[in-house]
Amino acid sequence: MGLSSALASAMSGLRANQAALSIVSSNVANSQTPGYVVQTANQIEVTTGDFGSTAMTTGVSRELDAYVLNQLRTETGGSGYADQMANILKQLQNVYGNPGGSGTLETALNNFTTALQALSTSAGSSSAQTVAVGAAQALAQQLNVTTKGIQSLRSNAEQDLGNSAQQANTAMQQVADINTRLQGLPANDPSAATLMDQRDQAINTLSKYVDVHVVTDGSNQANIFTTTGIQLVGAGLASQFTFASTGALSATSLYDIDPAKSGVGAFNIKLPNGSQVDVVANNVVSSGQIAADLKLRDQTLVQAQNQIDQLAAAMSSALSDKTTAGSTVSGPPAGFDLDLAGAAPGNSINITYTDTTNTQRQITLVNVTDPAALPLQNATNANPMQVGVNFSGGMGAIASALNTALAGAHLTFSAAPSPATATTLRVTDDNTGLTKVNTSSITKTISSLTSGNPQLPLFTDGGQALYTGAITASGSQMTGLAGRIAVNTQLANDPTRLSVYNTSPTTPAGDTTRSDFLYSQLTNAVFSYSPQTGLGSSSQPFTGSVSNYLQQFLSVQSNAATQATQLQQGQSVVVSTLQAKFNSTSSVNLDSEMSNLIQLQNAYAANAHVMSVVQSMMNTLLQAQV
Repeated sequence: MGLSSALASAMSGLRANQAALSIVSSNVANSQTPGYVVQTANQIEVTTGDFGSTAMTTGVSRELDAYVLNQLRTETGGSGYADQMANILKQLQNVYGNPGGSGTLETALNNFTTALQALSTSAGSSSAQTVAVGAAQALAQQLNVTTKGIQSLRSNAEQDLGNSAQQANTAMQQVADINTRLQGLPANDPSAATLMDQRDQAINTLSKYVDVHVVTDGSNQANIFTTTGIQLVGAGLASQFTFASTGALSATSLYDIDPAKSGVGAFNIKLPNGSQVDVVANNVVSSGQIAADLKLRDQTLVQAQNQIDQLAAAMSSALSDKTTAGSTVSGPPAGFDLDLAGAAPGNSINITYTDTTNTQRQITLVNVTDPAALPLQNATNANPMQVGVNFSGGMGAIASALNTALAGAHLTFSAAPSPATATTLRVTDDNTGLTKVNTSSITKTISSLTSGNPQLPLFTDGGQALYTGAITASGSQMTGLAGRIAVNTQLANDPTRLSVYNTSPTTPAGDTTRSDFLYSQLTNAVFSYSPQTGLGSSSQPFTGSVSNYLQQFLSVQSNAATQATQLQQGQSVVVSTLQAKFNSTSSVNLDSEMSNLIQLQNAYAANAHVMSVVQSMMNTLLQAQV
């Protein structure tokens, strides 16, 4: 029995060596195969006979570090996000152009203000007037071009969403299909190892587009979730991203949670149970290329558009709007009278008052003629707070609406008594001594080139439509203004109106009132800018001249592009480091495999020698018996 056991052990050793040799051969052959994870033989001891034991190969093990692999997938998603953000923001910088270079907003604005300054030094010069109008047209055209550039980038992000969705869907379906094929196969089965290599490759591809969290259950099924808990892949089942593109986007193509109001492509995910989830509304993805595209399309580039729209609006209003202080009402109650006659939609009344806590507050009453746009929405602690009301509704209706909207502010609105006109609104304290109205003024848009005022509608919304900041149910007139802004066609046809602001009596030759005003408004006057531009906050909006504002948002965008590039570079280093760490255990090391091959060769020879010795001993035993 002893010799038989020895023979069996040697034969099992040969079989184990052959299996290990096959695995080494497979490792060497696949040393350059992407996604191949090095394998080792699973060998166990099996007792046989009274003494000794045999060797049995029960399958293979994939040599990988699961923790590092999970980290690598997380950082791959971060890298996909950072790459896309850096790429698009770099292109956005190309849209803005190099500071001081030709074909930039900064240069166009400087050329326009320089032309206005030159006009003041040579008042009445037809050539100077023509140059100034030309510079204004160049500025408007540069705003148009910048808008096209930004919207082109948004459209690219929209298109990339569709492509990314397809790639992610393919990867998710591959994982689901491999899950099905792995059912019933033990994890140490050699064919299972090959399938798991392919599955890991598909998951790695998926991690570039979305954030993934992988859970492998006891039956070797990979269940994949986003970090928000949305299941992407289950046992044999895969979710599917669905994307319905709207084509090229414009400045007014904005995302809305209501699909009927949304102007961008609907991006949803259809779960294995058949339900559908809005990816944007539910923040389904937080990393990867898809998350970057959604942020670029719906936030980053929308804010960039807001910035140049605000620039266009600020320039238009700065040159065309006239602010008149209210007439003092001595009281009691004390306050101001404001004449609303001629106020266009979007024009406003500004009120400053001191409340019961001795805090100074501001309110802006906006002329809103579209009832569907009311009430206006205000951010928390907005300063000034905006209240919409139809200025053409009659003083009684206006006063009633304002008293209701501002109940508790201890302000009283009413129609001013005779001899005030029927278009005069009075605002006072409520005679309780709890509130003091400090200042009040009304801002109106001048529509005529020769109104007798230095203000003029130099820039218009398109050809001749005034820009007044009107608010309707479809949004603010400011949205997309930079893409529509143009020089008033009446002024383009008659550049002398840059100097002549009155015809009865006619503005004297050499009068620089209007050109001085226009230059000062663009270079020295201080304005407040919307927090939607990303500058300032609702309670403390950014203030400054038009030039200051332009320089500020260009600087912010430049810093954002720089930070995105730095993040991209940092993520690249992290991914490379993790990949190298993962490869150190999972990739084929030819030196190690050659060493294993030599060991197997020696073991094979030793087992063969044992068999030879046993055979010799058996022959001797047989001869002795004879």
